[in-house]
Amino acid sequence: MKELSALLGFRESIRVVDATLRDGGIVNDFKFSDDFVKELYQTNIAAGVDYMEVGYKASKKLFDESKFGKWKFCDDDAIFKVLGDNSEKKIKLAAMADVGRCDFKNDIRDRANSPLDLIRVACYVHQIPGALEIIEDAKAKGYEVTCNIMAISTAQEGDIKVALDMLGKSSVDCIYIVDSYGSIYPEQMQRVAAMYKEVADKHGKMLGIHAHNNQQLAFANTIEAVGDGVDWLDATYSGMGRGAGNCFMENLLAFLKNPKYNIYPALKFVETKMADLKKEGVVWGYDVPYLVTGLLNQHPRTAIAFTKEKRTDYSKFYDEQIAQE
Repeated sequence: MKELSALLGFRESIRVVDATLRDGGIVNDFKFSDDFVKELYQTNIAAGVDYMEVGYKASKKLFDESKFGKWKFCDDDAIFKVLGDNSEKKIKLAAMADVGRCDFKNDIRDRANSPLDLIRVACYVHQIPGALEIIEDAKAKGYEVTCNIMAISTAQEGDIKVALDMLGKSSVDCIYIVDSYGSIYPEQMQRVAAMYKEVADKHGKMLGIHAHNNQQLAFANTIEAVGDGVDWLDATYSGMGRGAGNCFMENLLAFLKNPKYNIYPALKFVETKMADLKKEGVVWGYDVPYLVTGLLNQHPRTAIAFTKEKRTDYSKFYDEQIAQE
C-alpha cells in the first residue's frame, strides 16, 4: 500500500512548486501585470507554497523582447523591482533555463547577487549533455538545481535510463518526471516513478513531478507520484499552463495534509485574479482536442491551433491526427 494512500498523514520532505507564471506564461506570452505577480507571490506565501517559479531565463538573442512580457526573461533586476529582495525568504524563487534557449553563462548571476534560489533546467533526452553544463554552472554559482527531462512518453526507456544515470552522477538536486503530452496514465506513472526512484536512491537525489492535463489526469498522476515517493510537486492556479494546462494548485493543496498548506488563500486568488484572466480572453484548460493529442501521445501544438481557430469538428480533428501516425 502506498504511503499516502490512506490520505491521513504527510511527509515533511514534500515541496510544492507554483509554476503559474512560467507554464501559464506560455498561454499569454508572459504578459502578467505587476499587480497579478505581487498578489500571486503573497498568495503563495499565505498558502504555504515552498517555491514560486517566476518564469524562464530565455535568451534575448533568440527571443524578441517586444513580443513577450518580462517573465519570459526573468531579469534579476525586474524580479527585485516587482517582488523586492525577498530577504526574509518566506518563499523560495525559481526560474527555468531551457537547453538551447538560454544564455546561462551571462544571464544567471551568482546566487548571492540574485533574488533566485533555484534554477530548473529543462531538456529533452538527447540534450542531456547541454543540461549537465547548465546544472554544473548553476551549482557552482550557489543555486539549488533541478532537471526536467521533457516528453519522456516519446523516448525509449533505454535512453531515459542512460539520461537518468548521467543526471544521477551530476550535481543536480532533484530530477523531474515530466508528462509533457499528458499521455501517461496513473498505472504507467507508478512504473515510471519506480524507474526514476531506483536511480534517485542510488545517487541520493530527490524526485519531482510535472504533469499536464490533456486527459484530465494531471492531479491523478501527481498524487500517484506522491505515493510512489516523489516529493517535489508542480502545480498552477486554475491549472493554468500550455494547452490543457497542469495540475490544479487548489486540488493539490486540498490533498496534502501538512497543516502548513492552506487552501483558503488559493481559492481567493482563483476567485479574483484567475477569473479576471479568463474574462480577458486568456484560454487554457482541458478540451476535446487535447484529449486527442494526449491519447495519441502527440505534442499539443495541433490542438492549440484547433482551439485558436474555434473549431468544433472533433471527429475530423481526430482523423487528421490519426493520419499523422
